[in-house]
Amino acid sequence: MNKIYAVIALSVASAAFSQKLLDKVEPAFWWKGMKNPELQILVYGKNIANNEIELSDGIQIKDIQKVENPNYIFLTINTNEINVSKFNINIKKGKKNIGSYVYELKQRQPNSANRESFSSKDVMYLIMPDRFANGDEKNDSSPNLIEKVNRNLPNGRHGGDLRGIINNLDYIQNLGATAIWLTPVNEDNEKVYSYHGYAQTDLYKIDERYGTNEEYKELSQKMNKRNMKLVMDYVTNHWGISHWMMKDLPTKDWIHSFSDGENGFKRSNYKTTTQFDTNASEIDKKLALDGWFDTTMPDINQKNPLVLKYLTQNAIWWIEYAELGGFRVDTYPYNDKEAMAKWAKAITDEYPKFNIVGETWQGTAGHISGWQKNSKTGEAANYNSNLPSVMDFMLYGEMPKALKEKEGWDTGMNRIYNSLSSDFLYPDINNVMIFFENHDTERWNEIFNGDLNAYKMGLTLISTLRGIPQIYYGSEIGMRGDKNKGGDADIRRDFPGGWKSDKVNAFNLSNQTPEQKEFYQFTQKLLNWRKGKEVIHTGKTKNFAPQNNVFVYFRYDEKESVMVVLNNNEKEEKLDLKHFEESLKGFTKGKDIISDKEFSLENSFMIPAKTSMVIELK
Repeated sequence: MNKIYAVIALSVASAAFSQKLLDKVEPAFWWKGMKNPELQILVYGKNIANNEIELSDGIQIKDIQKVENPNYIFLTINTNEINVSKFNINIKKGKKNIGSYVYELKQRQPNSANRESFSSKDVMYLIMPDRFANGDEKNDSSPNLIEKVNRNLPNGRHGGDLRGIINNLDYIQNLGATAIWLTPVNEDNEKVYSYHGYAQTDLYKIDERYGTNEEYKELSQKMNKRNMKLVMDYVTNHWGISHWMMKDLPTKDWIHSFSDGENGFKRSNYKTTTQFDTNASEIDKKLALDGWFDTTMPDINQKNPLVLKYLTQNAIWWIEYAELGGFRVDTYPYNDKEAMAKWAKAITDEYPKFNIVGETWQGTAGHISGWQKNSKTGEAANYNSNLPSVMDFMLYGEMPKALKEKEGWDTGMNRIYNSLSSDFLYPDINNVMIFFENHDTERWNEIFNGDLNAYKMGLTLISTLRGIPQIYYGSEIGMRGDKNKGGDADIRRDFPGGWKSDKVNAFNLSNQTPEQKEFYQFTQKLLNWRKGKEVIHTGKTKNFAPQNNVFVYFRYDEKESVMVVLNNNEKEEKLDLKHFEESLKGFTKGKDIISDKEFSLENSFMIPAKTSMVIELK
């Protein structure tokens, strides 16, 4: 008699495997009532394909696909044709049943298909979970995972987890953030550098050092009750070399492999502009798209229909299971773009309001905008990505230069003005993510040597321009880090107060240092003001070309108008208001929302050096 044991996978106690036959069933369960009723189930076990598969309760299998590796079978069923909530996947040798798995079709949450997602109404707070807060010291290391906690090692595991984020939701909400983007929290069982999570080894399981699937869902549900959204960092381009499938590939073409590379490895040339370059060489395109990010990150082949279906169903599984509020997708232009268009469409067909922002790390608006759904630049390349949102890396690249330079024809604040002049290329400019730093870039406060005024101007820009502002954990208290000297670990320092032994607890506002307080209070006031400002979320923009390194723009709609002024000079400047008459007509007074100062708009006013002002017009 086969030994039957319960496998607690994804917290499903009903998932019973035959130990000798079944090692994996993915997805482990699904839901009734999906718009797309077709479900592909991966069944994995030693020589499983040498047996017959039969479903209980008279359920018909639409398709059985066997591949070159006999340890895999892919079953396709129509969930609309199934009238039971549970059924058995039976493994048969002739007439004898030699193993089974209890498969469950759950009920969807009410209105889950119309799940709200992040938008320009939100401010997104980016967290690297390992470095934010340690809420449960018991999970710092796991006997099932290789790398153990070592806070003294800059690139090691430090112990931050989901419980630490749950415990500090008040802090994040009071700051004014309304969405949280976590860098990947799925299992990453690499030997070293596993804390960043981008070399995932199990796409259906939260890394035990962060917590459990239930805790991830708990975080999302507690955020939803606060009208906040949890955004998953989804990785379609690559997995970890230690992923269980990498050890036993279903098909040779599951990943990209190079015959002239060591163990199939060749590094990407990172030239993703080849995706839209009509004159690009084939070798450059191949190296960009099929090359690996690193020796530990095999490049996934989305052109393989089984791979694409697996990635699509996994994404939908997490949205439904964890009640997610959006995706940020890593390394978007490195994927096969036609396959990713199908991936994005399948998700947004199932969840029409669901937002997905791609990491489109390219230098010009022409290239970046081509990745947004219904883009004219994409259309020129005979392509529609179906991707709702993109990241404005052009603006990101220009902002620090703009604030560091004196004004010239195309320098100083003109850099920002010129960047914004490309807005016409985007089909949905309000659904573009804007930022001045993230977990991969130099810290803003490091670039400007902790200059509070530079931080205020940067935050003012991303908080009042069109799009979805994203801030990076710790910048709101002045955190720094030098990527050039200290590498990635230095821009991913531990948040002070996230560990019991920390001398300063910046989560407790009364314990913040005077410097931390200044950064925090400005951030809190600006972001909380932004929450209720529809004119900022969806209003129009009127830009005035910078003069004397002072940039002025207006955000306006039928109800109200806001004037934003940024003086990037080392001295105060007199602002002649007649120059802005077309946007000031009908307004006689203004109030700076930061200082609460009111003043007349009749002739002119002085703006202090290195200062930003956000003025509500009356």
